[in-house]
Amino acid sequence: MWRQLLLPLRTRRYADSFHLEKTQKYGYKGERKGILLFFKPMGSERMEMRKRQMSVHQEAVSGTQAQQGVGNRGSNACCFCWCCCCSCSCLTVRNQDDERTRRSSNEIRGHGIPKWEDSPSPTLEDVYSWGQSFDTLMTTPAGRNAFREFLRTEFSEENMLFWMACEELKKEANKNVVEEKARLIYEDYISILSPKEVSLDSRVREVINRNMLEPSQRTFDDAQLQIYTLMHRDSYPRFMNSAVYKNLHQSLSESLAES
Repeated sequence: MWRQLLLPLRTRRYADSFHLEKTQKYGYKGERKGILLFFKPMGSERMEMRKRQMSVHQEAVSGTQAQQGVGNRGSNACCFCWCCCCSCSCLTVRNQDDERTRRSSNEIRGHGIPKWEDSPSPTLEDVYSWGQSFDTLMTTPAGRNAFREFLRTEFSEENMLFWMACEELKKEANKNVVEEKARLIYEDYISILSPKEVSLDSRVREVINRNMLEPSQRTFDDAQLQIYTLMHRDSYPRFMNSAVYKNLHQSLSESLAES
């Protein structure tokens, strides 16, 4: 009469002693010295076996996909690629689209805001008018150049750059270019991941996020106004007392006196 014992499975210990046969109720069974032994995987052994089974299954699936990929590679018309080395048309088209997008973005950025705006040298009257009105300062290229130079010393030039980018966006008529410029402005000045992020409150950010669903020339109007007000109230008074403004005013005064 057979004796049956249910023991924890130690695969490596018993594998060389006798043959184990897998069962449905218990994990494995084996015969030794007239005793019928049942072994059930326990704890980490069960996990180890499951990992091996999953590994075998994945290898089988990968082998099947590889065979299908080799068979379909000749058609060059697949939609999903099983590896990065196949020369299917979807990869080619996707790479071409990505390259066109990057080229377009670089071209738009390349034609963006210059480091210095072309403008005639300011006169003493011009410099004096800048001290009387912030609006006058911001409407003249020479005034913006001087103000940008000052903002650079305070590490806040991004405020002026953002304001100028919004002005350029308003002049654009092509819808595709408007959408691309809006995306670049968002990435450069609105995104919290950008080193040039401008300071905006949560309400304005929510407005921008809604507007970005359908970008237009007026997507950043609220944000532009908030940054303009910030520069007017915060940076402009310091600019008037800065060495940048005083040195410019003094040099023009001396030149006028010498002439």
